[in-house]
Amino acid sequence: MGDKPSIAVSHLGCEKNRIDTEHMLGLLVQAGYPVDSNEELADYVIVNTCSFIQAAREESVRTLVELAEANKKIVITGCMAQHFQQELLDELPEAVAVVGTGDYQKIVDVIQRAEAGERVKEISAEPTYIADETVPRYRTTTEGVAYLRVAEGCDYRCAFCIIPHLRGDQRSRSIESIVAEAEQLAAEGVQEIILISQITTNYGLDLYGEPKLAELLRALGKVEVPWIRMHYAYPTGLTPKVIEAIQDTPNVIPYLDLPLQHSHPEILRAMNRPWQGRVNDGIIERIKAALPHAVLRTTLIVGFPGETEEHFEHLLQFVERHEFDHVGVFTFSPEEGTAAYTLPNPISQTVMDERRDAIMTLQQPISLKRNRAEIGKVIDVLIEQENPETGELIGRSIRFAPEVDGLVYVQGEARLGTIVPVAITDADIYDLYGHIADLSTQLRGALSRVSVHTP
Repeated sequence: MGDKPSIAVSHLGCEKNRIDTEHMLGLLVQAGYPVDSNEELADYVIVNTCSFIQAAREESVRTLVELAEANKKIVITGCMAQHFQQELLDELPEAVAVVGTGDYQKIVDVIQRAEAGERVKEISAEPTYIADETVPRYRTTTEGVAYLRVAEGCDYRCAFCIIPHLRGDQRSRSIESIVAEAEQLAAEGVQEIILISQITTNYGLDLYGEPKLAELLRALGKVEVPWIRMHYAYPTGLTPKVIEAIQDTPNVIPYLDLPLQHSHPEILRAMNRPWQGRVNDGIIERIKAALPHAVLRTTLIVGFPGETEEHFEHLLQFVERHEFDHVGVFTFSPEEGTAAYTLPNPISQTVMDERRDAIMTLQQPISLKRNRAEIGKVIDVLIEQENPETGELIGRSIRFAPEVDGLVYVQGEARLGTIVPVAITDADIYDLYGHIADLSTQLRGALSRVSVHTP
């Protein structure tokens, strides 16, 4: 192993990108390459870039420039490599390779070719690859949680989104393949599996001719893992069949991430969103009625070209009416290559910032109310970190997804990567506070849960 160069990986962007990073690390480790967590000491640094919006590109460029100034040999992978292939090679002499989103599985070959002196450009024009359970993986998350990709790419063509251009059309893995990987993760002690794709409610449409999310959830219900969380569910895809599968499968937690983006039919139409105005016809109410304990998150875009004060007021009222548990707000970012890039009537950044702040200000008391409703309860918390100075434990309940939602701060002792009962004593807008529950508190909590479900 001593004759092989050491490699560090700088991971940027979303959890879908993270899985690509983990597979590259797994392949390199399998091939005998030493992986170094210290970029300064490594011979090569793989930068897995994001190119979703301008801010993400700026972060990617900053990282690349810093490494170039340190005279590092850089391998650029991910969405930005797919997006700006030749430009990156032209602008960064330190870049020894660019690798596309459908080519990361060739990373060992790319490093070997770079070592032989070749400047490598390995980019498929139409990404078609998707890794399965047989591809080695070196997880970078905390020990108790893992992401599991059920599909890659997207068949929709939302006006603001460049993802289909960078990641290709939807391609789903088989139910058997996904279950096999889930079982591998469970055997490693993973407590929470997070299902991801661009549109998880469309899972299986390309492979089976119809969405098969309900069947997938029921199959995963047989895997011995306490929590299965689902990201990116379009409300129209939460059919009665899918809702029933969530109700019937105890380890599928009722946490729904609904990337709605807007509420006004005219803006949704301009965005080329697949359901357009249907989000206002009672669909959220039906989800809440069917899953009364569900945690609902959404993401919104303000400042889409042509968004008037009337459109924005509609969005404000929508947020106020539905009282989502968590809301993320982005200002519109014009992306070259998307339909929205050339739309007239752009909104100034100042107005967009004001609108984002207005929604977040409106949401704060809603989030606080939702969190404060947890005070006095005993809830399950996945312990993920320990503050080395105070000994305080930090984890998440089913209310909180990693990175985007709040945390639970816990007094007491517990092993990292385990789920423990925590008595909640306080809450603020974002986070919960509590202590490991003693046996009598646990018993009271269990009895209260039984009484809630007794007809």
